[in-house]
Amino acid sequence: MEIPVSFKEFDIVEVRFKGGRKEFFRNVNRLPLITGDAVVVDVPNGHHIGHVSLKGELVRLQMNKKKVLNNDEIRTIYRVATEKDLEKFNLAREQEPSTMYRARAIVQELKLKMKLSDVEYQADKTKATFFYSADDRVDFRELIKKLAEEFKVRIEMRQISLRHEAGRLGGIGSCGRELCCSTWLTDFRSVSTTAARYQNLSLNPSKLSGQCGRLKCCLNYELETYMDALKDIPNVNRPLQTQAGDAFLQKTDIFRRIMWFGYRGDSNWFPVTVERVHEVLKMNAAGEMPENLAEEVKKQQQAEVVDFVESLEGNLDRLDDQYSKSKKKRNKKKNKGNNAAATAPEVLAQAAPTPEVRRDRASGRSNGAGEPRPRPERGGGRPNGGNENKPRPEREAQPQGQPKGQQPQGKPRPEREQNRPPRDRDNNNQNRENNQGNRPPRQERQQGQRPPQNRPQPMAEAVGTPAAVAAPTQGDRTPRAEGEQRSRRSRNRNHRNRKPGGNSENSAPSPKTDA
Repeated sequence: MEIPVSFKEFDIVEVRFKGGRKEFFRNVNRLPLITGDAVVVDVPNGHHIGHVSLKGELVRLQMNKKKVLNNDEIRTIYRVATEKDLEKFNLAREQEPSTMYRARAIVQELKLKMKLSDVEYQADKTKATFFYSADDRVDFRELIKKLAEEFKVRIEMRQISLRHEAGRLGGIGSCGRELCCSTWLTDFRSVSTTAARYQNLSLNPSKLSGQCGRLKCCLNYELETYMDALKDIPNVNRPLQTQAGDAFLQKTDIFRRIMWFGYRGDSNWFPVTVERVHEVLKMNAAGEMPENLAEEVKKQQQAEVVDFVESLEGNLDRLDDQYSKSKKKRNKKKNKGNNAAATAPEVLAQAAPTPEVRRDRASGRSNGAGEPRPRPERGGGRPNGGNENKPRPEREAQPQGQPKGQQPQGKPRPEREQNRPPRDRDNNNQNRENNQGNRPPRQERQQGQRPPQNRPQPMAEAVGTPAAVAAPTQGDRTPRAEGEQRSRRSRNRNHRNRKPGGNSENSAPSPKTDA
């Protein structure tokens, strides 16, 4: 944005030097300066180099704030600093630490009660300014002579306060940030202990003092806010009179507007609102005494407790509703599953036949009309062969204390027969093939008939078959009568008594048949 032609820029510029020191200089030559530029300015007995910190109309406002007059006493700016000027200035600044250490040694030799904090050389090396702090007046005439002989320059002694000294040195405050006096604070106001009293702070010097050893400047920052808040709070100079006793002021919470009182001989403090304190003061002025200071506060606390209980009960009710809803949903799902499980037996019971139908049919199953199905006759049945269901021989009683499966002592285990022929697998396979050839063919069943089931049927007695006759061999078996079927017990027994030799002609008689 271009500046209007008729507008004339303010010709005074603010320049900053070492240690945050700032002065005003006039830009007579109308140099195009920018904030931060290094410029050579006019100082008494020479020239010095500084940096532009402010320009334009803001400088006018700053001069009005600091009450600096715009007159001929304001010095001028020579030029923008060149590289040679900056090199000389940097060399002068490198000599400052050694000069300060040597000057402190001279001060100790002279036993002067002063503290040298900083040294600043002029850019042309014609002058050196020593900044010191002291509690009383110091006679430094002898010191100036020795310093001039030592450094061969003009010496200037400038006394500064402890706050300015902390600002020049810098540091970190108790708040954890850089010191205000070394960053942005330029004018130092006096700080008194009344500022701490207004803010209800403990009057502890170690906590209220800063790096400089004086009261912290930040105590003045919020003082006006506290003063405004204290306008409506009464000043209680005497204890409040109540029927329970005299109440003494212990503490005041300014922003919450609550005052804490305690009775004599009682370590408990009672919070009282500012409005209640005004009422009690008026009652005491009229010669009346209330029953208790904390009565109204207790009512408020009870109301808060009731509100909290009601809100808590409301939350619990909502939780119960949610739990009951979820429980109802789970019960509905369970009821649906139970109903399905209950209806399944009913359907099966309706489809199942009656006991009369089961009693009439032989196989236990009925056809579609409810009549028993006829059982097909099985041809070529094998006769029982004279094997009757003989009872098994009883085992001898196991004596007590004898482990299970162990032979009793005194009775040797019977040895196996030596004359028993070995088992021949080839003969067994051949006998199976022969038996398959001798077996009569299976009768073809009619369409719609079920195949016969291997269920036990009443056995027909074989006429003329004595019980003592031995079982016929596999080759001599006779066909079984129609409708006859071996019992499961006799079949298992015949299977156990089968001879290992295969055919009866090639095998030796078993010990059971010989017996």
